[in-house]
Amino acid sequence: MSAEAADREAVTGSRPSTPPQTSWFEFLLDPSLLEQHLQKSHPDPSPVQLVIQFLEQASKPSVNEQNLVQPPVDNRRNRTLKLLALKVAAHLRWDLDVLEKGLTIPVLNMLLNELLCVSKVPPGVKHVDLDLSTLPPTTAMAVLIYNRWAIRTIVLSSFPEKQTKPGPHQLNMINLVQQEKELTDNILTVLKEQASDSIMVLEGALNIKKDFYIHTLHTLDLLAAGPSTANGETESSTAGLRISADELHCQVHYDLGGIYFQQGCSDPSAYEKAQEHFCKTRELLTKLSPDPLHCHLDEKRLAGYWSACRALTGSSDPSDSQLTPYGLINNLIKTQNYQGLIDAFIKDNVAHSLPNNFRHSVQLELLHRVQQGDRALEEVCHKLCLCNAVHDALEGQVLSVRFQQLLLKPSKHTISFLLEVCTKSLDKEHTSETSRRKMALFLKNLCERLEEVPLAYMVSSHKLFMELLTDEEKKTLLDQMRKRSATVNLSAKPLPSFYDIPASASVNIGQLEQQLILSLDARQIRQILIELHGMAERSFWRVNSKWEVPSDYINVILAIKDNLTRDLVYILMAKGLHCVNIKDFVHGRQLFTACLELVTEFSPKLRQVMLNEMLLLEVRAHETGAAEGSTERPPPDLVSRVRGYLEMRIHDIPLRQVVGEECVAFMLNWRENEYLTLQVPTALVNNNPYIKLGQLLAATCKELPSQHKRTSDGRVSLIKQRDSSLGILPRSKFITFVKKLREPLVLTTLISLFVRLHSIVRVDIVNEVTAEHLSIWPSSLANIQSVDVEAVAVTVKELVTYALTLNPNNQSWLITQADIYFVTNQYSAAMHYYLQAGTVCSDYFTKPVPPDVYTDQVLKRMIKCCSVLNCHTQVAVLCQFLREVDYMTAFKALQEQTSHDSMDSFYQYIWDVTILEYLTHIHHKRGEIEKRQVAIKAIGQTELNSSNPEEVLQLAAQKRKKKFLQAMAKLYF
Repeated sequence: MSAEAADREAVTGSRPSTPPQTSWFEFLLDPSLLEQHLQKSHPDPSPVQLVIQFLEQASKPSVNEQNLVQPPVDNRRNRTLKLLALKVAAHLRWDLDVLEKGLTIPVLNMLLNELLCVSKVPPGVKHVDLDLSTLPPTTAMAVLIYNRWAIRTIVLSSFPEKQTKPGPHQLNMINLVQQEKELTDNILTVLKEQASDSIMVLEGALNIKKDFYIHTLHTLDLLAAGPSTANGETESSTAGLRISADELHCQVHYDLGGIYFQQGCSDPSAYEKAQEHFCKTRELLTKLSPDPLHCHLDEKRLAGYWSACRALTGSSDPSDSQLTPYGLINNLIKTQNYQGLIDAFIKDNVAHSLPNNFRHSVQLELLHRVQQGDRALEEVCHKLCLCNAVHDALEGQVLSVRFQQLLLKPSKHTISFLLEVCTKSLDKEHTSETSRRKMALFLKNLCERLEEVPLAYMVSSHKLFMELLTDEEKKTLLDQMRKRSATVNLSAKPLPSFYDIPASASVNIGQLEQQLILSLDARQIRQILIELHGMAERSFWRVNSKWEVPSDYINVILAIKDNLTRDLVYILMAKGLHCVNIKDFVHGRQLFTACLELVTEFSPKLRQVMLNEMLLLEVRAHETGAAEGSTERPPPDLVSRVRGYLEMRIHDIPLRQVVGEECVAFMLNWRENEYLTLQVPTALVNNNPYIKLGQLLAATCKELPSQHKRTSDGRVSLIKQRDSSLGILPRSKFITFVKKLREPLVLTTLISLFVRLHSIVRVDIVNEVTAEHLSIWPSSLANIQSVDVEAVAVTVKELVTYALTLNPNNQSWLITQADIYFVTNQYSAAMHYYLQAGTVCSDYFTKPVPPDVYTDQVLKRMIKCCSVLNCHTQVAVLCQFLREVDYMTAFKALQEQTSHDSMDSFYQYIWDVTILEYLTHIHHKRGEIEKRQVAIKAIGQTELNSSNPEEVLQLAAQKRKKKFLQAMAKLYF
């Protein structure tokens, strides 16, 4: 033997031999093997794996000679495999906890359906219709196991599950997983539909007082032996494993409690039923042996259910000795015993029985009620916050932001209560040295945080403070407080300069950073930064990731050499920009002013940057006021500053395009067209696309009121100067810019431009969208192939929709919106806007609609809308509105026998005698006597007599037009 072979043999011989795994088909070959396998201490494969293998093999589809997939064959092999799966489950005593953990819903559903089948449950009969007391014992038990599983599965499916992401080796399994998920969803749907039946079955079982029997391996063997044997022994009262009535009732009560608790979120009364069942479960559980055969409960979950039900139903009693800490707190909140709640929180500072997150959630719940208007709870929230702060300190947790805010301006009463909580939170006999030290640090930090010296002395003179702090710590703190009391109160007098603010005593860096994040006061921000820089040599402008400064400015700011100044400039600018974004212009103005004062002394470049940002702030503030209904024109100073920005020629100044964008929108909104057209420097026009677009819009608007000075090809002179081969702005930025515009003339100009472009690219003469001033634009484009048709259509819709948010009563925009819906076949929406356009210009149709609004084209489109919507009587009425009545369309519409409008109820709005005569004729021809009578009544009205003067006939027509349009408005609005 070679050395290599000898080594290999030695290694092999040294390994413990692992018995090979038993394959599923071996159990088919040897019936006695299964029981031997299951008796092992650690069988491989495990029982649930065997169930999966047996059922998987038994349910495999077959393939016939034509290679077509057929359902599984019902043969001896497959029946034996299913019986083996049932025998494994019987070995597990039908323990649903084990089966649910190891088997998927489809597999367990297959297993239990097979159990129903072999247990002779009558097929095709609903379980709720069966009388369990008359069924054989194992049959009744099979029904109960299935329905218990049904409601348990509904409950389990309501719990959130973490979805596992397939790895690279699992990608080929995705389809199988998806198929199983669909199958599971289908089974759950059926179970949920039958949930009420399952509950009734189980509740019915609670009335059966005799013992129950479940299948064992022996009874299942008898079933396999033959029907006669099965009927003889397995259905007798002594076959199978006996389960006492108390044991089964205990399990059923528990499962019913679970389903009722799950239903409680949609039906609160279900919580009471759940509580009743859990109460019975607890009673029966005490009667059972320590190791019951069939009843398997999660007693911790039962205790949780019981506690939750008592809290939700309000049945808890504060004097109940069994009440859990959670139940006690919930009961105190329900009974509004807030003093008791505060006392309970203080006691828990010693006991530590409530988790931190629960304590804070109670505080947040009460705070939410305060925010909803219950101001009586404000003091309770403050006291709970103080209790939680002491608890956090003793637990070594970070103190909450709300507590930090409370300490910014605390009252004497607040500090007094806090000291009382601190005293009661230490058990003098059993408190560890660690807890005493944590409390000492808390009091020390509290003393340092308090800016008002009398309050700090109040803490330092307290008995607990004197007991817990060392003499050295007390001496240091007292020295600091003496220095602070000698310092002039800076907030009591105006400061001559931004730099003349001394720093206060040093405090914990984390607390200072928290204050830095919260503060909007420029002086306080500088004071905090001075203290921070005295404690640590690092940059503090990164403390909050939400502090953002435009990329255009970052390099200039970070080039500042002094760390304190750099931090200060960055933070003041970031906070100011944030205030502007949330429209808090007062604080934004204060922060920018402080920043401007700071940078003026050392950086002309940053000074100009701040002036530009302050201009943007003032522009946005004025535009916000205008958007909210203010009609006040901007002050001349602001207009002058905007012009100054647009004319600015300073080099090397970082400029944000948004400033130019909003300045241009500001000038367009206040009709400064003359300035934009003639006085903006050419270099700025070429470098800033917003200014270029603004100049072109201003030029066009300036020419519109006059006779549209056009060149021979129909274009406005300045618009013609645009090089049509180049784009000024991407569509998204263009839409953002447009939504800063408010001036109707500018918006009308843009709408007309895009409507014309839309008509050109669609090439649909019949279905064109209309708008004002279309004639000023060219009727064709040289490079039409390069235009994105879809982008034009979307832009038109967005423009008109935005314009209507500003003025929903602009009849021109309403007609354009209606046309957009009409050409996109949205006829009901089109009718809505056509009618709305008529409404706004006729005072809800109490006056005639002007003919330039309801032109023949608009009326024909309204007729088309009604026709497509199968409202044929409305079509006939509208045909009268045309300058020349369209009898052909009206008669064709009235010939339709199926109409989705009120038909003869609209006859009262017809004033044209010819149409009424045609209606009389057609109803007579069809034998529709009642409708013919309605038409005759309408034609018989004296005001429609053709011998009447023209004025009378016109008045009759106007009266019917008004009533018809009002009726239509009720239908479509």
